[in-house]
Amino acid sequence: PQATKSACNGTAGFSSKNQSSSFIECQDVSRRVMNASVYEAFLRFVGVDTCHDVSYNVTHCVGQNVGQIDWPGKETIMGKLTVLKAKAMTKVGLHADGGTLFLRVAPGGSRQWIQRISINRKRHDLGLGSFPHVSLQRAREKAFANKTAVLNGKDILSERRKEQTMLTFEQATERYYEENQKGWRENYRKRWGSALYRYAMPRLGCVPVNRMTSQAVLDVLLSIWSKRSAQARILRQRIRSILEWAQAHGLVMENVAGECIEGGLPSTPAVKEHHRALPYADLPKALRMIDESQSSLSVRLCFRFIALTACRSGEARFAKWSEVDMENRIWNIPKERMKMKHDFRVPLSTVAIAVLEQAATLRDSSDLIFPSTTKRGVALSDMAVSAVLKRVGLAEQATVHGLRSGFRNWAAEKTNADYATMEMSLAHAVGNTVERSYASSDLYEKRKILMQQWGDFLEQRRADVVNLY
Repeated sequence: PQATKSACNGTAGFSSKNQSSSFIECQDVSRRVMNASVYEAFLRFVGVDTCHDVSYNVTHCVGQNVGQIDWPGKETIMGKLTVLKAKAMTKVGLHADGGTLFLRVAPGGSRQWIQRISINRKRHDLGLGSFPHVSLQRAREKAFANKTAVLNGKDILSERRKEQTMLTFEQATERYYEENQKGWRENYRKRWGSALYRYAMPRLGCVPVNRMTSQAVLDVLLSIWSKRSAQARILRQRIRSILEWAQAHGLVMENVAGECIEGGLPSTPAVKEHHRALPYADLPKALRMIDESQSSLSVRLCFRFIALTACRSGEARFAKWSEVDMENRIWNIPKERMKMKHDFRVPLSTVAIAVLEQAATLRDSSDLIFPSTTKRGVALSDMAVSAVLKRVGLAEQATVHGLRSGFRNWAAEKTNADYATMEMSLAHAVGNTVERSYASSDLYEKRKILMQQWGDFLEQRRADVVNLY
């Protein structure tokens, strides 16, 4: 009533000469002030303290002619700050946005959102994140959520302390990597996290593992599921493994990347991508082309050695002289570089020995057989060896790994070698676990004959089929 009376007394044009129109206008003012009172009651009903958190300008309710009605601690309901103002703030100290939200400017110029809130009749300053990493809108949302939680009787302080000790997904990933990477091969170790840091970390990296949801994981996976299905499957496996680790350590109750998201992932046919490979009949000519290329001697010899031994690229690129027995023509590869996780001996043909004799001119203090020519003491990179195919125009038709496919097809079609000998020559596991526990032989003598035949074929020497039995 007092507000209505003040408003009516201050109304322009109120006089005895114009009582009729002024009475109507005063009634209108009273109605608008009543609307403001109802609005204040609504704010209190939803949990907003209009005396401390929110004050508002009744000018918007009752019009410019009425003037402004004041409440204690009055502020504008929309907040005082804007993004431009927040960016331009240079004065050190707290700058109020309205209610309980403040922007703190540090002496160094950094800015942080602070919520000054009363919990159990004690004032607490809660950090809501730095600006502009946490936007103005997001800071307001966080402040409102905290205020609502306090009004609902929740203990947000204990929840915040628990979150501060909880690992984020990125921190859990780093812990998982450190505990498991020792048993991984070098190439696998290098590329293990590529999909994670490219697709998952931008969205999930800062999320505490106990706050991750199946929907959040699905959103990450579905963003690439149809376009890059192979990478999406790898990414899902990585996330699942990390959360299994977190579950084992008691950080989460369930794995939100496990079976619970199966129904949300569209079924896609699994496509096996085979390495491009030249027909084995074209390999002798391809090796001659590479020998005549402008690539470095180390690269050319390494490529030929890979072809002659049918080994994997990394096994040859990191080969050391200390692993080679020139007298008995054996190359002993340590288990650290083997996919099968145990030591493996490779029989060297006369042609492979000739390659090593040429490589002896490259020998340095690193003990590497094929050292890099650009970085002293460092092994050749995978790309350096692959680039030789591009240099001779074969990159679209073949890969370095495809040399193994050529060997396998040649052995099956041109020799009478048995399945086990062919597979063992590629360092593949033969048979199931029980069979391997009884078959302890590595078939070295049979492989020795087969690899000599292969070397003779690549050199285009006549090599009659030899009975391996």
